[in-house]
Amino acid sequence: MIKDEAYLNSLSEQIIGCAYAVGNSLGYGFLEKVYENAIAHELVKSGLDVSRQQPIKVYYDGVDVGDYFADLVVDDEIIIELKAVKNIDSIHLAQCLNYLKATQKKLGLLINFGHNRVEVKRVVNNF
Repeated sequence: MIKDEAYLNSLSEQIIGCAYAVGNSLGYGFLEKVYENAIAHELVKSGLDVSRQQPIKVYYDGVDVGDYFADLVVDDEIIIELKAVKNIDSIHLAQCLNYLKATQKKLGLLINFGHNRVEVKRVVNNF
């Protein structure tokens, strides 16, 4: 069930706040898994429901053609794709959008810890 836009905006603000808390504390230079563990901990500490490495099935013509894994899914509404790269590339945005399409979810956050400042991109699935 897709929540209303105000709920998704509020939830995404809370997630972004947690990402900044992790980035401010850890800095940059760690592997993605370290950031995944830290932000999952911060989100749970904030009272949010977090699924880690949630499987995503991809279908073509009614046939299961592949599996992906979302880094994090928060409150079964927002997919979070984490990166620890120098620059966010269009392939990273496409990956997040494809996760949204495959799950029929409306909003994803692409969060990059590869700089001295955390980068966040909102990715919206317009169905």
